Amino acid sequence: MSWLTKTLTSSIGKKVLMALTGLFLCTFLIIHLIGNLQLFKDDGGYAFNTYTVFMTTNPLIKTVSYLLYTSILFHAFWGLYLEFQNRKARPKSYAMSKNQGSFASKKMAVLGTIVLVYLAVHMGDFWYEYKFGHLPYVSYTENVASGAMSSIESLSSDYTQEVKLLETINEAEGTKTTVVKDLYAEAEASFSNPLLVLFYVLSMAALGFHLLHGFQSGFQTLGLNHPKYTPLVKKLGTWIFAILIPLAFAVIPVYFLIK
Repeated sequence: MSWLTKTLTSSIGKKVLMALTGLFLCTFLIIHLIGNLQLFKDDGGYAFNTYTVFMTTNPLIKTVSYLLYTSILFHAFWGLYLEFQNRKARPKSYAMSKNQGSFASKKMAVLGTIVLVYLAVHMGDFWYEYKFGHLPYVSYTENVASGAMSSIESLSSDYTQEVKLLETINEAEGTKTTVVKDLYAEAEASFSNPLLVLFYVLSMAALGFHLLHGFQSGFQTLGLNHPKYTPLVKKLGTWIFAILIPLAFAVIPVYFLIK
């Protein structure tokens, strides 16, 4: 194991760990965005609330989530540590040439710190509230045959249940009633605050710049450079990860603010 330890603690090994965790987090962004797009469905939050239950009860996803949390913390704090080490190792003459490189490449640590603060706020608003807060419950009744929603009812604040999703079938009426925590209502309440929405939008801008450099840099660190494929990686990094995904995340709070 000594060879592995030496490799991972070497200069290139540290960068490889950053690249691997960073690219793993990029795949998470895609999955997380697909789930969050359920917020746009005009169903009173049914799709989003039931999706949330699935994401917090599926054994495989729960296991992967622990890897995700570890990767976020490692990538953030390891990145700050590497930035600190790099600054210590730079000679004073470096100040004469520090303007070289793009804005994103020079400000990766700052941009990453902004994203880390955003994650803390975001998880406090939603993950913590869902896990440990007292979110209200909502009841959805739909026609079993057609799938049409017949009623949506917010339950009293003192209502609680032991399971995250409770389903009952009324065979006589041909309906199914689903009771879940109403995280959708939490999103509506949170994003009614213009300052919070502005913070989310600016944080997504920081994420976009962070990924503009980080995505293609991750492939480069892993040695995955090829004249044929590198331009494609750069285009994916720019248009998908640096523009489209952050923009889609930023639109969500704006949508709730103005709807």
